[in-house]
Amino acid sequence: MTAALAKAEARLADLATTRKITAERVPRGTEPDPPETNTAIVNAFNQHPGRAFRARELHGLLDMPTDEATVNVTRSRVGRLVRQGFLTHPGRGRYQKRT
Repeated sequence: MTAALAKAEARLADLATTRKITAERVPRGTEPDPPETNTAIVNAFNQHPGRAFRARELHGLLDMPTDEATVNVTRSRVGRLVRQGFLTHPGRGRYQKRT
């Protein structure tokens, strides 16, 4: 029982350290993108149906922050739109409206 308690306390300490490191790495004032972001992304592709975009280009078009963390969230969102069939992935890092 003492060994199990020591193991649980060690795991708890590891989780606390991970939480502290994660909190330090996330930029202050960073908030999750609002749900309207997916709509804005789809609208951008609808306005330019023949053009392939990179995630960073979408940020410039939509006046969104271009820090790496925010662009990675957009890459994730756009990848989800590809899997759902709204967009295609014509090349590495490029996304286009499905025609």
